[in-house]
Amino acid sequence: MTMSMKVLPVAGLCVAVSTALAAATPATQPIDPAHLSETTRVLASEPFQGRAPGTPGEQKTIAYLIDRFKEVGLSPAGDDGGWTQRVPLVHTRLGAGGTMTVDAGGAALPLEQKRQVYVNTVRPVDRVSIANAPMVFVGYGVTAPERQWDDFKGVDLHGKVAVFLVNDPDFEAKPGEPSYGRFGGKAMTYYGRWTYKYEEAARRGAVAALIVHDTPGAGYGWNTVIAPGGENYDIVRTGPVQPVLLQGWIEGDAARDLFRRAGLDLDKLRVEARSPNFKPVALAGETFSADLPVSAEQVQSYNVLGKIAGAKRPDETVMYGAHWDAYGIGTPDAQGRTIRPGAADDAIGVAGLIEIARAFASGPKPDRTVVFAAWTAEERGLLGSETYAVHPLFPLEKTVANLTMDILQTAGPAHDVVLVGPGQSSLEDDLARAAQTQGRTITPETLPERGLFYRADHFSLARRGVPTLLLMGIAGPHDLVTGGRAAGQKWLESYMACYHQTCDTWSPAFDFRGAAQDVELLLDIGRKLAFSDQWPEWRPTSEFRAIRGRSSAERR
Repeated sequence: MTMSMKVLPVAGLCVAVSTALAAATPATQPIDPAHLSETTRVLASEPFQGRAPGTPGEQKTIAYLIDRFKEVGLSPAGDDGGWTQRVPLVHTRLGAGGTMTVDAGGAALPLEQKRQVYVNTVRPVDRVSIANAPMVFVGYGVTAPERQWDDFKGVDLHGKVAVFLVNDPDFEAKPGEPSYGRFGGKAMTYYGRWTYKYEEAARRGAVAALIVHDTPGAGYGWNTVIAPGGENYDIVRTGPVQPVLLQGWIEGDAARDLFRRAGLDLDKLRVEARSPNFKPVALAGETFSADLPVSAEQVQSYNVLGKIAGAKRPDETVMYGAHWDAYGIGTPDAQGRTIRPGAADDAIGVAGLIEIARAFASGPKPDRTVVFAAWTAEERGLLGSETYAVHPLFPLEKTVANLTMDILQTAGPAHDVVLVGPGQSSLEDDLARAAQTQGRTITPETLPERGLFYRADHFSLARRGVPTLLLMGIAGPHDLVTGGRAAGQKWLESYMACYHQTCDTWSPAFDFRGAAQDVELLLDIGRKLAFSDQWPEWRPTSEFRAIRGRSSAERR
């Protein structure tokens, strides 16, 4: 695929941390690529069974992380003075032998899981039973008063199946169309995320939600959609609004066929959905039925948290995060492999977390408390970090920043670092300054339509107002020292073929020097915050600025 690149100059950026303060910050030991490699190798090894929450693989992972946190010199920062925070989860899996059909004008059209559709449930039920539910196309399914946009127009969705387009109304918009630029252009907003669409369907009483898959709009192919194998997790919910009974995706060609049978042209409706005047359209004569067995259980999972207590202002915290979970054991691939080891996603991020902790512990005590969080259930919807954000162990109002690592590249040193979600906070200035010390530049993410800023654990903190910074190697091809941008593109394409698959494994051929560069950037940024009284700020245009502003009196 072809990508246009633009490099942001470092000179002239407003650096949030003063140069005098930076010069006074104590030095720490560098990040060792060999340490990153070894931790990644261990966590991605067969005994950890793909690190799925609520499994023996989790038990082994938690024990390993606690041992490593102790080894590098952290103190426990979890519940009741321990190393962990409890994360109760609902774990569901669709069983074999179920059926899904669409009745189209009296003809029953079977829908095969993983072929025409991919669905799951997060409801703790024994069976999903839906009989002849009307289907309604709701366009992009966006309600955004601040953008004068409402795709629903008051249509009652109770007991119906809501069918959505993925991404935002302006994702495919052309100049002159009413949605052009209204949602950030190619850069996805939270309205474009599948999580938002499922939530909106639930708020409006739909019994099920199906999103039409297309690779450009989703940011990944059908193989990634079906990777969870009918399994899902959710936090334990007790509020009045419960998730839809069935949620998932409908494959693009299958969706076109269903729309055609209802006398509708999906491609034409895509264009109509790019107007604020769009109104939901019933798939006339078509109803959806499902009869699917479900195994449901409540499992106890855990975040692992350690800290270095601040010497001067221990109530103020700088937080580092990475997720320890992967996709566990699934169906055999072509080589018969069943474990999805999650080496890059995100064993390497956890390795970076441990090495930053080691570096902090080797130096003098910081002024502020530094917290290190290894989250559970990121792959199931950011559930570990979401649990923490709902039940924080350190006040979010006085959490200085969250710095997250999720998928670091293993192709060697790079001339640049890729910035996810540009334009959000002053931490981007800190990243530019830190990169300059390495002789590197900043490259904005090349596919902002993927919405990566909303797809990692930092987002659970961001939506509560905590300034965040995410480093993610799949945000665009790096300009590698050896091979340049073309080599970075080759690594990116090779990795994406293994995204959430059995082939996301550790290899002795990996070059962890580039990952070490990126980990050192976050170490640098976090050190300067931990040894200062500075508070990063959201940009005036960020949707999170107002949230942070409401607690400004609690910060000096």
